[in-house]
Amino acid sequence: MILPRHRSALIALLEELPDSVTGLGATEMDILDFVNDGHTDPRRVTEAWWMRDVFDEDDARHALLELGAHSVPPVLLGDPSFDNEDRYFGRSEWKVTLTELGRSIFAREDDMWRHNRIYRWWGGTELTNERLWRWDRESRSLVAP
Repeated sequence: MILPRHRSALIALLEELPDSVTGLGATEMDILDFVNDGHTDPRRVTEAWWMRDVFDEDDARHALLELGAHSVPPVLLGDPSFDNEDRYFGRSEWKVTLTELGRSIFAREDDMWRHNRIYRWWGGTELTNERLWRWDRESRSLVAP
């Protein structure tokens, strides 16, 4: 094989597309899983040691902030009246917790984008609720909008 890691790298990248059931990418689901396991310090949640090879700590911080910024968020980031990134990551006593939506997404019973609007660029493709490419993790295939 000329590029032995090409297949696994491509699959890891495709897994970051919105899931066909939950609407979240693999790393976003890992964040929910980590919080569900009791890790509530935002700095700990975004540490790179447990992350997949696709995201680094900055990407994880951005993903966590995005998850908490939706009108119906899957996570709460400390006091909802604060929206300053430095405040979230500067004080360990502020906690990340799953909301009802976060728990139902984690259980694979709900879809993030049924409750919120997505606007994201992924590999040069604009993802919106109307044009949302998804990844089916069971069949390992792309699902067209």
